Amino acid sequence: MNKFNKIVKRIFDFICSSLGLIVLSPVFLIIVLKIKSGSDGPVFFKQIRVGEYQKEFKILKFRTMVVDAEKLGKQITVGKDNRITKVGSFLRKYKLDELPQLINVFKGDMSLVGPRPEVPRYVELYNEEQKQVLEVKPGITDLASIRYKDENDLLGTAENPEEFYINTIMPDKLALNVEYIKKSNVFFDIYIIVKTILKCI
Repeated sequence: MNKFNKIVKRIFDFICSSLGLIVLSPVFLIIVLKIKSGSDGPVFFKQIRVGEYQKEFKILKFRTMVVDAEKLGKQITVGKDNRITKVGSFLRKYKLDELPQLINVFKGDMSLVGPRPEVPRYVELYNEEQKQVLEVKPGITDLASIRYKDENDLLGTAENPEEFYINTIMPDKLALNVEYIKKSNVFFDIYIIVKTILKCI
C-alpha cells in the first residue's frame, strides 16, 4: 500500500470511527448494562495482539466469557465453549463484541478493514510471505472474517481444533489477507464493510 492510500485510509478510519462511536453510544450503554447484569467481571476484554510493523497493542472487545477464561482453556474459542456467558453468546452471534475496536481504530492501533490481528504465539508461526500482513494496520474486519464467519462452529467439528486452526484455517486467512493488501483502497474497504454487515444480519 502506497503512502497516499495510507493517508486516505487513515482519514476515512478516523472519521468513520468517530461517527460510529457517537451514533452507537446508546448501543454501547445497553450492552454494558447487559454484561454487568449477566455476570461478574469487567465489561471489556483486553488482549495483546500484534499490529502494524509487529508492534503489540491491546485489542478491545466486550467481554463474552467468564473472567480469566484464557486460564481455563485455549486462546481460540471452539463451538459451544462453556466459558461463553449467555449474553456473550448473543454478542458473538452478531459480532457485537467487536464494536469496542472502534476505539482501537480511533486511536490508530487498527483500521476498519485490514488483516485481523493475531496473538503473538500464532504470529511466531508466520513464514516470510505471510509476514506481509504485518506491514499494514490490522482491521476489525477483512476478507477472512467474511469467509470464516462461523469459525467457532467449524473448529467445534475438528478432532484437534488448535491444530486445525494453525494448519488449515490460519494459512487460508493469511492468503486472503495478502490478496487484500494487493487490492487495498478505500472503495474496496467500503465493499468489505458492507459485505460484513450483510453477513451479520
